Amino acid sequence: MTINKALIALAMGIALAACSNQKQADDAAASAADSATDAQSAADSAAAAGDSMAADTAQSAADTASMAADSASTSADAAAAAGTMDAADAAADSAENAADAADNAKDSAQDAADSAKDATNSN
Repeated sequence: MTINKALIALAMGIALAACSNQKQADDAAASAADSATDAQSAADSAAAAGDSMAADTAQSAADTASMAADSASTSADAAAAAGTMDAADAAADSAENAADAADNAKDSAQDAADSAKDATNSN
């Protein structure tokens, strides 16, 4: 009976770890999507300010954030479908890296939008 309990505990531990990787990947994908949305909003603000160079820079950053969000989503799907814990860990880490990239791109888009606003206010 103790061996059965040990096997059940082991199986539950593996299932919990798999759920943790999936949640980590899903959270990263959601964060990346939020960053992409914020980056596009910043790009729209830069375009509205009328500074075409800043608007182009902000739009490029928004496009980068969108691609990173797509990558995070793909990695989250891979974490869900992973057949091993190592594969799930790698996919979750990849999703987090993509979320970081989306966040950095969002910051770049916001910086460009701020630059466009400053240029407009200076004129």
